[in-house]
Amino acid sequence: MRHDKAAMVIELARRMAASAEGLTLDEMARDMRTGRRTAERMRDAVLMLFPQAEEVSDPPTKRWRIRGGLSAFEQAPTATEMLELTKAASALRAAGEPARAAALEALERKLKAAMRSTTLNRMAPDLEALVRAETIAVQAGPRPSADEAMLTAIRGAVLAQQPLGFTYSRPGAEPRRRSVAPCGVMFGRANYLVAADRETGRIQTFRLDRMSHVAPQEGLAAPPADFDLAVFASQSFGIYQDEIEDVVIRIAPEGAAEARGWRWHPTQSFEDQADGGVIVRFRASGMRELAWHLFTWGEQASILAPERLKAVMAGELAAAGRALDRTSA
Repeated sequence: MRHDKAAMVIELARRMAASAEGLTLDEMARDMRTGRRTAERMRDAVLMLFPQAEEVSDPPTKRWRIRGGLSAFEQAPTATEMLELTKAASALRAAGEPARAAALEALERKLKAAMRSTTLNRMAPDLEALVRAETIAVQAGPRPSADEAMLTAIRGAVLAQQPLGFTYSRPGAEPRRRSVAPCGVMFGRANYLVAADRETGRIQTFRLDRMSHVAPQEGLAAPPADFDLAVFASQSFGIYQDEIEDVVIRIAPEGAAEARGWRWHPTQSFEDQADGGVIVRFRASGMRELAWHLFTWGEQASILAPERLKAVMAGELAAAGRALDRTSA
């Protein structure tokens, strides 16, 4: 067996050991990016190399899994994998997320503790050199925060499908006690709880740094049966959720190559123009955040639609102009 094929068999074994319910052949083919016949051959190789692998009946199909996990030798992480874990923890800590950073750092320690000393000693010099050679560029912006106790309370309520109570404070408004059915958390430039109002059922977002006295409540409060957090998050250009619009942006020729390399939105499409420019189309809410982003494109970006985005951009430009006038006075 060639080296690359052997590596793929080991990777499939890891995936089978990491799945509690096991993998179907179609899932193996999808995960390994191969055809079904190749997946069958790889599965047979795993069954031959790992006698603890077992077949699980799951009508109308079958699944295969490896119970009891793999040995430390087969699971030893590479220096690159450990580097990315270290960088992810450092990025969270630099962004003001100590609780989430601490969770990754604890995972890193557990992985190292489970490794053979010879493997760890061999990896250490490479890992140290890579850590020194790579860093995360910290960008200006809000510092999202969520202490460990708050995240624990939210996650506990989500798992138990319990109501979540908290006091919510908005600038210029009196603090208000809320009771919601928690759906999940969105992490980003600011961290948000996504929850359904228990009276109206409307999905709302709440900034974690504006929440206090957070605790699960008695009773049952499940999110709507058809709610999908990933779909909800993908509807907006950023975090803010409002009316979804058909967005059309024209990027001038000098910025077209960069625009094509941008991830504007999951629904994005590009239309090349005769002069070398490009038109970007997508459906999203969050016009204010989109307007803020378009500032960074300067004269290269022209808003073709919707009209509401044009109005929001005009408002933001006027506000910036007033602020500049005040500083010049």
